[in-house]
Amino acid sequence: MDERNQFMQEAIALSKQGMLNNDGGPFGCVVVKDGLIVGRGWNKVTSTNDPTAHAEVTAIRDACANMGTFQLDGCEIYTSCEPCPMCMGAIYWARPSRVFYANTREDAANIGFDDSLIYRELTLPLKERKIAIYCIGRDEAIKVFEEWTAKADRTDY
Repeated sequence: MDERNQFMQEAIALSKQGMLNNDGGPFGCVVVKDGLIVGRGWNKVTSTNDPTAHAEVTAIRDACANMGTFQLDGCEIYTSCEPCPMCMGAIYWARPSRVFYANTREDAANIGFDDSLIYRELTLPLKERKIAIYCIGRDEAIKVFEEWTAKADRTDY
């Protein structure tokens, strides 16, 4: 078995482990750097009461903590299922080199994890979305952005 398949098998094993432990849905993920697993995660939504505790997010958090960084430059992500929109956002923020997935979003939808609403909603103008979104307090909030822009000792990312 080649290295990539071994990493995917580990992600799949984590998906099964988390499911059997009743931690959350059947999703697992590993983050790899230079041929070594630097982060592991599985879905912990129901066990932590955290809707953001998807496998990819928990693996990214683990990898960043283990490596002492907030970005995954030069890393690869192996996930047991095609990432949902939230996880893709987290992946883009983390900046790994590539992502490998096993099950598709259609496979996930077939077992009750259907993200099609979110994909559709993200393409709609704010006023047409199912969850109302309003802009308030911008006059004060923009001042903090201006301070950030002028802050000499900020860490850009």
